[in-house]
Amino acid sequence: MSKLAKLSLITLLLNTTPAYAEWFQASGSSFIDSSGKKIAKTRATENALKKALLVAGASVSSVQQVVNGLMTKDELNVRASGVVNGFEIVEEYYQDDVVTVTIRADIFPQEKQCFAADYQKRLLVTKAHIKYREQANIGGIYQLDRQIAYQLNEQLQNNTRYMQTQLALNNTTEFGRYIDSFNQDKLKDLTISIANMTQSQFILYTEITDLSFEQEPTNSWKFWQNDILPRNFAIRIHLFDGNTGESFLEQQYSAASPWTYKYREQVDVASNQFQTSPYGLGINRILEQAVMDLDESLMCQPSQAKIIHAGNNQLILNIGKRHGVQIGDEFSLLHQENFIANNGKQYTGYTLSPYKVTITKVTQDSATAVTQNDETLGNIQHNDLAVRY
Repeated sequence: MSKLAKLSLITLLLNTTPAYAEWFQASGSSFIDSSGKKIAKTRATENALKKALLVAGASVSSVQQVVNGLMTKDELNVRASGVVNGFEIVEEYYQDDVVTVTIRADIFPQEKQCFAADYQKRLLVTKAHIKYREQANIGGIYQLDRQIAYQLNEQLQNNTRYMQTQLALNNTTEFGRYIDSFNQDKLKDLTISIANMTQSQFILYTEITDLSFEQEPTNSWKFWQNDILPRNFAIRIHLFDGNTGESFLEQQYSAASPWTYKYREQVDVASNQFQTSPYGLGINRILEQAVMDLDESLMCQPSQAKIIHAGNNQLILNIGKRHGVQIGDEFSLLHQENFIANNGKQYTGYTLSPYKVTITKVTQDSATAVTQNDETLGNIQHNDLAVRY
């Protein structure tokens, strides 16, 4: 064979060799309830697979049917940048009423879907609003407003790749009053104000809309002695854009789980005993789904940074290393222009600037950028936006 033929063959082989899948190991747990060990093991395996996929760069949605023959009677629907070629259970461990499964998954990464996924969006989680507080009387579970926000934030920190979260528990916002009275203008102003104070791109509000019992309980001691009643738990999440104050995502979640406590028993919703009860685990499963939906909704959304200083051909942005910014990254610029609509209301609008900037210096929470070809910035000023699409 000639040298030219050999060289052509080598080039062909190099160009057609597929990317190799990688092995990822993760563990998942599930409470063993009345559905039995087999179902609990399936849920634990699903949980472990989700974690492995998130580590590998994938985003996972519904898990209730079969995909690619991976699991019998359950589907793992991978929506983002990974495919599971196969997996094996490494360990299966039972302790008390909890099963823990460790899996090793063979995951093949696909072509990147969006550059914005490189950056973590800044999200503020606010204290939840209990819509009907009288429904929290049984069990005295009024502190669920704090606990739900805490658990949401914890799950977002542990399970999402696309968000950098902050938690605001010490202050109660006017969100509940504004949403109940359909005061969209006040809600918009509130969102923009909170976003400016906390340097957040998105604000997450949560309503707890149902804590009722499926069967109306009575004060009868005999009634409570003989029955474990199903209790509802429903939430509605509201995700708002902090720069415009506009609603970005609204989603409702609900389920009913056994309430295993006595009628007059006061329940500590932050305790491990509550967290591992059937009702606490039901809440946790709902929050897991909400976190997956938030993760997928924000994955490819443009990362926006506020311009905190502008001068000549140089900008300073309120986004940095912890959000994924690197030297050499390019941003487009948006100039803020408020306008008054025909109905007399003021709206925030943005005009795309002809200028682009390149990052030259990065700290943990800020970045310095300069215009390309040393162009001046024109009308770009403080509080305008730099966007990574």
